[in-house]
Amino acid sequence: MLVLIAGAALGVWWVQRPLPLRGERVEVSIEPGTPTREIARQWVQAGVDVQPWLLYEWFRWSGKARRIQAGSYEIETGATAYSLLDRMVRGDQILQTLRLIEGWNFRQVREALAKAPHLRHTVDAMSDAQLAVALGLNAPSVEGWLFPDTYAYSPGVSDVTVLRRAAEAMQVALAQAWAQRDPASPLKSSAELLTLASVVEKETGKPEDRPMVAAVFNNRLRIGMPLQSDPTVIYGMGERFDGNLRRDDLTTNTPWNTYVRRGLPPTPIALPGRQALLATARPAASQALYFVAKGDGSSAFSDNLTDHNRAVNQYQRGGSR
Repeated sequence: MLVLIAGAALGVWWVQRPLPLRGERVEVSIEPGTPTREIARQWVQAGVDVQPWLLYEWFRWSGKARRIQAGSYEIETGATAYSLLDRMVRGDQILQTLRLIEGWNFRQVREALAKAPHLRHTVDAMSDAQLAVALGLNAPSVEGWLFPDTYAYSPGVSDVTVLRRAAEAMQVALAQAWAQRDPASPLKSSAELLTLASVVEKETGKPEDRPMVAAVFNNRLRIGMPLQSDPTVIYGMGERFDGNLRRDDLTTNTPWNTYVRRGLPPTPIALPGRQALLATARPAASQALYFVAKGDGSSAFSDNLTDHNRAVNQYQRGGSR
């Protein structure tokens, strides 16, 4: 009897003491259906410096072996056999993150997906139109329809699953912005709001300028003036853009060239953030029709072409102040 009591006490002591690790962290990925004995062996092989049978017996003796969940797990120095098992039973997995940046186009999103660790890649085989269908979007492509944010995911999930969350987040943000739109807005739908917000996002150097940039484009749409946005031209050039926008590029007729085509481009050109959406829905109260970069990230706004030319001379051509 004393031997049994002593053995039980020793077992309780052992599961509560820090496990010896070969390194500061040990990571293991458990596939569905992996036998308990194999799970113990994987931990030892990965860097837990104990005999695998000790872990196996603890898992079995605890009565929780059948509740261990598949997934990717990590333990650090100080972890015990008790906390290790508890983590697997609770499904407390390592979470990876994917960050989508305001102003990115979908080509850049695809590049980020390709580099994302432990993500199951399925998007590569889909066209933008096919992916739009998979995400439940009523749009010709995914461009612009993903909300820029940081998304946590469990290792092994598909990239479509993560993108679906981003698409749902954009639907919510877009609906909120559309509900707050200026009654005098020339925009006819939330899809148009998204498209113009993507232009505002790309045209704004400083966040505080967004309402004024949005006012300029709303005013141009209202009077039928071309948007004349360089970022739309660059988007239409795709991979042909080498970093320099030339005069010929501004006169080349593409669906996204807002110098030669009036109205909105056919699709968004980037991922607009929440502030760009709200600024586009409720732009500043201004009659401005022009703006020019001042060289410090901000812009100078003008109501007429004469004042605009003066601002261009001052900030872009080195004219006297």
